[in-house]
Amino acid sequence: MCDYSLHAVASRPAEVGETVVTTTFRGTSTRGFASAADPTVAVCLLPGTELAFADNVRYDNRWIWTRTVNSRVGKFGKIDPHIPDRHHDAIEFPDGKYVLVTQLVEGQRATVLQLPVTQPVGEREHKPQIAESRPTITRLPIG
Repeated sequence: MCDYSLHAVASRPAEVGETVVTTTFRGTSTRGFASAADPTVAVCLLPGTELAFADNVRYDNRWIWTRTVNSRVGKFGKIDPHIPDRHHDAIEFPDGKYVLVTQLVEGQRATVLQLPVTQPVGEREHKPQIAESRPTITRLPIG
């Protein structure tokens, strides 16, 4: 999925094995992921998509300097989806901390390792659903 502020930007779903790059899209102040081959198209990730970054992840913390997360792997997710008109796309790291995608420093490369498992529509209609509780990502500051 792409954040609310990228709805006016051309987009497509992510593919396993592709390289994506953090970028600011023209006409927006929002950063997101784009294909390395076509930086004008937003690559949308489903919650649970796993990424491997080429280097430790760098992000802006609303200050002049950038910060670095001591990790190269993360999982895409949404935070505070019940709060409208704000950024929800985030990367969660193995230590439980997260960074909003819009705060990621531009130009960072990541490989899409794995997409979340989804059932085809036909299978969902015929199989009983099991209620599953998912943990809620709590908004915690980094640093």
